[in-house]
Amino acid sequence: MLIGVIGAGVAGLTAAFEIARAGAPFGAEVELVEKAAEPGRGCSYHAGGMIAPWCELESAEPIVATLGEEALAFWTKDIPVATIAGSLVVAPPRDRAELSEFSRRTRRFERLDEAALAALEPALAGRFSGGLYFRDEAHLEPRAAMRALFERLQTMDNVRVRFCAETPPPRADWIVDCRGFSARGEIAGLRGVKGEMLVLRSEEIELSRPVRMLHPRHPVYVVPRGDGVFMIGATMIENEERSRVTARSIVELVNSAFAIHPAFAEAEIVETGSDVRPAFADNLPRILRRGRTLYINGLYRHGFLLAPALARRVARFLFAGEIFPEVMNADQSEWADARGRGAHAGTAHRGAGL
Repeated sequence: MLIGVIGAGVAGLTAAFEIARAGAPFGAEVELVEKAAEPGRGCSYHAGGMIAPWCELESAEPIVATLGEEALAFWTKDIPVATIAGSLVVAPPRDRAELSEFSRRTRRFERLDEAALAALEPALAGRFSGGLYFRDEAHLEPRAAMRALFERLQTMDNVRVRFCAETPPPRADWIVDCRGFSARGEIAGLRGVKGEMLVLRSEEIELSRPVRMLHPRHPVYVVPRGDGVFMIGATMIENEERSRVTARSIVELVNSAFAIHPAFAEAEIVETGSDVRPAFADNLPRILRRGRTLYINGLYRHGFLLAPALARRVARFLFAGEIFPEVMNADQSEWADARGRGAHAGTAHRGAGL
C-alpha cells in the first residue's frame, strides 16, 4: 500500500510520521511531496510553538483542548523537542477583569499573587499584581521541531521524500493533502486568517516560559527562544495577504511587549514575518474525504497543538478503519465504503471517539 502526503509543514510532517509508523506492520509506504526545496516553509515557519491546550479554552471550543492534550505527549516523548515549563497569563491593573474572565473560561491553572509571580519569573517582579500559571503546558521552537521531525522521517525505511514537487505518486492508494490554505480551491468554506509575528533580541530580559498579556484590543504573547531571543505574536487579521507585514502591526506588537517589560522597547528586531493560516467558519479542524483523498485542514492558529492528534486519526482510519465524527465529515456515509480497506486492517470498527 502506498500513501502520498502532500505538504511538509507541521500537518504534513506529522501525518507522514504517524502513517509510516502505524503502517509499517502492514508493509505500507509513505511518499511525502513538498513544493518548496525544504520542509517547514509554510505558515508553520512563523508559528509561536505554544503547546497550551488549557489556555486555548479561553477562545476555542473544548475539542481543541481535548485534541491538544495529545500534542504534549507527542512533542515531549515521540519527538522530544518541547519544554514543559508551563504558561503564564497576566494583565495590566486596568484590565484585571480580563484575567478574571480568562480564568472562568479555562482550567488546570494556579492563581499566583504578586510574590509568587515574581518568584516564578523574576524579570516580571513588580510589574503585575498576580497571574494564572498553567503548570503542565509546554513550548517549542517550531523550526527546530520540524527539523527534528524531518530527521526522524529520514530514518524510517518506509518513507520517501520529494522536494520541489507538487504531484503525489500516481500509483498511490490514498492521498493525504496537508497543504493548508493552498487547498482552498478544493475545499469549500476554507478562509485565510493572516498572522504576523516579530522576533526580538534583548540581553536585559530573561523568561523561562511563554507569557500572555491580556488586553481587550491588543492581547500579546511572548515566547522565549533562548539566548535572549523572544518571539512576539501574533496578530489575527481576516485577510489573505501572505507576506506583507504592516507598520501598524509592528507598532502594536512592540507596544504590547513593552507593556510586559520596558526593556523590549530597546530590543533588537531580528525578524518579522507573516503568513495565512487556514480556517473554517467555526475555527475548528477537519479531516475531509474526497474519494481516495483525505484532507487535514482548518488548523487555524493551532498547528503544532492539533497536528499530532489529526495525523494519528488519519492513520487509525487508514489501518484500522476507525471513524472520528468529531473531526470528520458530518455525513458518515462518505467514509463507510472505505472503512477497513486501508492496509489489511482486519475487522473494521467504529472509533469510540476521542
